[in-house]
Amino acid sequence: MANIDRKNVERIIEAVGGKENIEAATHCVTRLRFALADESKVDTKALDENELVKGQFSTQGQFQVVIGPGLVDQVYSEMINITGGARASKDDVKTLASKKQNPLQRAIKTLADIFIPILPAIVMAGLLLGINNILTGPGIFYSDQSLIAVHPEWADVASIINLIASTAFGFLPVLIGWSAVRQFGGSPLLGIVLGLILVNPDLMSAYQYADARLAGTVPVWDLFGFEVEKIGYQGQVLPVLVSAYILAKIEKLLNKRVHDSIKLLVVAPVALLVTGFLAFIIVGPITFAIGNALTSGLVSIFDSFAALGGLIYGGLYSLLVITGMHHTFLAVDIQLIGSQGGTFLWPMLALANIAQGAAALAMMFNTKEQKAKGLAVTSSISAFLGVTEPAIFGVNVRHRYPFIFGMIGSGIAGVLLALNNVLASSIGVGGIPGFLSIFPNQWGIFFLGMAIVLVVPFTGTLLYGKYQMSGSNKPTDNSPGDMDVNAEAASSRTVSNIAEESHDNSVKRTVEIAAPISGEIVPLSEVPDPAFAEKQMGQGIAIKPSEGKVYAPFDGTVAHLIKSKHALILTDTNGIQLLIHVGINTVSLKGEGFTAHVESGSSFTQGQLLLEFDQKRIEQAGLPIITPVIVPDGQEGVQVMKEYEGAAIQNNNPVLRVSFALKS
Repeated sequence: MANIDRKNVERIIEAVGGKENIEAATHCVTRLRFALADESKVDTKALDENELVKGQFSTQGQFQVVIGPGLVDQVYSEMINITGGARASKDDVKTLASKKQNPLQRAIKTLADIFIPILPAIVMAGLLLGINNILTGPGIFYSDQSLIAVHPEWADVASIINLIASTAFGFLPVLIGWSAVRQFGGSPLLGIVLGLILVNPDLMSAYQYADARLAGTVPVWDLFGFEVEKIGYQGQVLPVLVSAYILAKIEKLLNKRVHDSIKLLVVAPVALLVTGFLAFIIVGPITFAIGNALTSGLVSIFDSFAALGGLIYGGLYSLLVITGMHHTFLAVDIQLIGSQGGTFLWPMLALANIAQGAAALAMMFNTKEQKAKGLAVTSSISAFLGVTEPAIFGVNVRHRYPFIFGMIGSGIAGVLLALNNVLASSIGVGGIPGFLSIFPNQWGIFFLGMAIVLVVPFTGTLLYGKYQMSGSNKPTDNSPGDMDVNAEAASSRTVSNIAEESHDNSVKRTVEIAAPISGEIVPLSEVPDPAFAEKQMGQGIAIKPSEGKVYAPFDGTVAHLIKSKHALILTDTNGIQLLIHVGINTVSLKGEGFTAHVESGSSFTQGQLLLEFDQKRIEQAGLPIITPVIVPDGQEGVQVMKEYEGAAIQNNNPVLRVSFALKS
């Protein structure tokens, strides 16, 4: 890597507000990460004009300046020399950055970090409950009768499905306890035990509490004359969240104060005993009442202003996805299901996802560039199946008007669902399969809403796009959202011309880089990180891995293995460098779940196993597993000629075609 110009590093420091504005700074494989005292002092124009800077953005309280792999190490070291500051860890920057977020942002992030890891179990349960509803719901296959009533041989099949499905909801405090205590810095195992305590079979089920309260038969403990209701907290969110926080704090306090020789005998028993008593005597009753009051208030609002509530939540849900606030409502849905028997919010979520998918699909007809068409199709299918980020970030927000038409369609559908009080009995797949979670007797209204979110966003996006084309006398491919695609095409043409002009002085060679990971090849635009999605560091592709192994795509050496083992920079025998970055923000795992079989400076042969990673561990942390594979910018004479599509089979098929110049 070439030596850097110290003046450019000084300009970066000045552009972020000077050294006095930098509270802490660290770096990862691709970018500088700053915790700044005042982000308003950042001069974005100066950063854009700096030849070292590939991109910039702010996220979760951190200001990030994209430099690129390899070079970022030198820039960071030079920056520390200039400022005289101490080297900071990523945790230091993350901690300081989180303090810049307001309490609401921190609360939303915490809830997201707690609920995302348990989402697969909840979605699985929702799908299975939907199948059970089909088997047991009257009027679906036969008039006024269920399938199992007409065919009783299916009754036990439905019973087993219901048992499997209802377990995740019945033992929900166990899942939340595990994830919450882990998030709050305690032992996940103690979180599991706490959850089990709150749903112990010796306790009256929370589902039976209302009837028992009316009948005056609620069991109690008599603690020296003080009566405590002996009830469980099945399907409840707040009791276990607050109890998990208390448990984690007590455990951390004891770990600091208790001698290592007796920790096993003291820490866990005391922490669970104190938390358990507090949960049943104070935390449980108070939070149980608060949770029920909140859900009752929300229900009353939708009962009184159904159309307005449906319009606001249905129309703005996709906007919540952009801000990350949509994770907050997962807890609300679960609370509604537990206390009311069904949620009216989740059906609107499912239709909002379909609406964004329909708008993205319409863009296939409004663009002529083949890559953009492919992204529109694949991202719309993803949205129809409940994952909207590729459609929202990859297509709709970039063009703006598809996103707006998606919100209009889902807002209209939200009004329809709210006026008819359409409920979901569980949380399932938030797309077309979402009807399985809707009570069968409300399928008709839900399907009508589905028709609205398919037709309105698709038609509106298509017609407006055609109007733009006719009004400007040029295709919508030239809109701002497609500039990167056109620039890439122009870049390829320029390379071809340069090759012809410099034929007398140099020779162009082309190599194909084999797939380093097995899985599915997708465009970089689907990566949920601006530095990769906007190709700020270089061109390439991303792979959705089907297994947790990284193999050598060519013969060469390891230029750099990142300390946390989540990324590699490889150099082939021609000098071409390749960055393989496993997952997004996986640096936060600090190497946990990663096993490296090489180190910096190691030589390797094509097909050799370089790195293994635990996909489940990454997903449990709520981090995307998608893996960018890029050719970093700044390599003289190196140009990505082709980005392949389809399936990736390690060491079997190419993912990139790269050309480079050899002096003759």
